[in-house]
Amino acid sequence: MDLNIILSQLETANEEEIEKLLRQYNLENSRTFSFDQKEETLRSKLCQGVLSVLGRQVQPSCQKTCLETLRILSRDKRVLAPVATKEGMLILGGMARLNAGENGDDNNQKSSQEDTQSDEEERVVVEALKCLCNVVYNSPAAQQVSVDVQLANGLCASLGMASTWHHEVGLFTLRLLFLLSALRPDVRGILRREWHAVRLLTEFLEHTLNVSWVGPYEAAHPGPQALPMPAEDNERAMEALKALFNLTLSDAGGEEDDHQFRLIAAILRHLLMLKTETEEKTEEVHSHAINLLNNLPVSCLDVLIDVPVQGGLEIYGGKNMDAVQLLIDFMEKRIDKQGSNYKEGLTPVLSLLTEGSRHYREIRRYIKAQVLPPLKDVKIRPEIGTTTRNKLVRLMTHVDMGVKQSAAEFLFVLCKESVDNLLKYTGYGNAAGLLVARGLLAGGRGETQYSQDEDSDTEEYKSAKPFINPITGHVEEPMPNPIEEMTEEQKEYEAQKLVNMFDKLSRQNVIRPMGVRPDGTLAPLEETLCDPREDSGSDSD
Repeated sequence: MDLNIILSQLETANEEEIEKLLRQYNLENSRTFSFDQKEETLRSKLCQGVLSVLGRQVQPSCQKTCLETLRILSRDKRVLAPVATKEGMLILGGMARLNAGENGDDNNQKSSQEDTQSDEEERVVVEALKCLCNVVYNSPAAQQVSVDVQLANGLCASLGMASTWHHEVGLFTLRLLFLLSALRPDVRGILRREWHAVRLLTEFLEHTLNVSWVGPYEAAHPGPQALPMPAEDNERAMEALKALFNLTLSDAGGEEDDHQFRLIAAILRHLLMLKTETEEKTEEVHSHAINLLNNLPVSCLDVLIDVPVQGGLEIYGGKNMDAVQLLIDFMEKRIDKQGSNYKEGLTPVLSLLTEGSRHYREIRRYIKAQVLPPLKDVKIRPEIGTTTRNKLVRLMTHVDMGVKQSAAEFLFVLCKESVDNLLKYTGYGNAAGLLVARGLLAGGRGETQYSQDEDSDTEEYKSAKPFINPITGHVEEPMPNPIEEMTEEQKEYEAQKLVNMFDKLSRQNVIRPMGVRPDGTLAPLEETLCDPREDSGSDSD
């Protein structure tokens, strides 16, 4: 449709004619995401014209049509200048019932949201929220204006009325809060300190997940017969979790925060016990819960296991490991997922299990019993096989540095940061990267202090231990000695040949011979061969 025709009609045509024109434009461009650059100026003028119409007293049906047009135009970040103004953002904020800026009277907002809305009026609110999401996402200028008109205030005031939301109103309110907190780190502190967004989002999750408290930080177990979480509730919960993740990125302190974080941990434990209508959506919402758990202080993770167990599991100090088991299952699913992005999908749960194991003996012992059970068959290399241990050892040599480090650190903590224990389960070759990074090539332990309970080796492992190759971590078939049939002269010749090859590679900087210092760190070979007494600084002959 010719934009010039639409622009010429916007100023002179009546409300019905404007609505008809814009409906036709919306129908033709509903699936347009790439726009003609030649019409950039015309689309910018159309944004301005649509805002002018919205500034008049027009009927809800016309408002909805105008907002649909603006939503389509807002997909193009180059034409948003007319919208990314105080006037434009206030118009959209008013349409979205956020009452931003100077219109931000909480009492007025509460009464306006509690008024009975027609379906048409509700669609206006939803379309305005969609427009704001697009504009804030695509325009840094609009992000700054959002701060200037205190859009965060309006969003948090709307959060206080979450129980009255229709699904899409709640979904896009939460999405806008997520976008603003993600794109403007300076707004996160304001949202937390001034508008209490963390508390409001926690209360929203509590209401949406239908949490029933039976103890200070203990939610009633949903039980095996519980119905799956409705899809709409799941969608809103995920948006709330994403917003909470942004708001908890920074360090926090104080008793109020500690209580709030423990409450969040308890709600997330409850969420891990829930299922949604599909396995895929269950995994997705659990992924968001795990991301958020990583942001909470590790001291709050005791909430995950301090839940009564029927009969008590004395071997784990009576702690409830249901949530930990779910995290282990989640980790295995992510490892087995073909073609998945391990860095985003796997490292968060590995990090969470690592920190839980590092600080809670019961969690470590429970996970180790499943991931690193006592060794029996040591004839197969540690990285070959289908057990969880085999899969994690394979990840220790993954091409992605973050994935490799996460997997290695997880196994290292399960071994109580003992180099000898780690090598027993993984072999020196797989563990070398971690040992270099931690300066533990010479052996020893990490810095964390662990309990003194000893690992017990199986009889099979004890009998095979003298024959295990420490590099590969398994018993190898004896190989024929290649120099057995050589004369002494041939041996000397081959040795000299090898020395010359290494010398040539070293001089050409293809390789650099390295050695291990007494403290376990790597250094150039010439440094490690130096006698430390030569550097004592003594002047005596």
